[in-house]
Amino acid sequence: MTMKRLLARSMAATLFATLIASPAFAASTEFNVPVSGAHEMPPVAHTGTGVAQLTYDPDTRLLGWSFKYKGFPSKVTMVHFHQASAPGESGPPVLWISKKGEAKLPDPITGHAFLTPEQARAFEAGHWYINVHTKDHPAGAAAGPVMPPSR
Repeated sequence: MTMKRLLARSMAATLFATLIASPAFAASTEFNVPVSGAHEMPPVAHTGTGVAQLTYDPDTRLLGWSFKYKGFPSKVTMVHFHQASAPGESGPPVLWISKKGEAKLPDPITGHAFLTPEQARAFEAGHWYINVHTKDHPAGAAAGPVMPPSR
């Protein structure tokens, strides 16, 4: 084999390996998270519901969302991801879904963020949930557990 052919094959193999390892070829997962007053702690009785369409890439830790909501009896004021010490428990907000301080929330609310390694571990373990806050229920009107599918 000539040096030129060897170099060309080496370059082709390097390019192929780079493309396969790039984020564009990473395996992302899409799943939905339903949100309702029944999942709030304690439960809240109302007709408001929502669903978050999430896309998560565990290799890059990129989380994307589109959150739609309807039927809340008072104005939705903020929406975020919370992290609990265990699934089914409550915990503090760790990532805003709505923009902080936004006066009028869009529907759907869309966005994305790169998770820290610590956030990714908790997210993948099912320790996150979505919490919707309203004018009448500022501590939380609806929630939904985030349970990413296994790899």
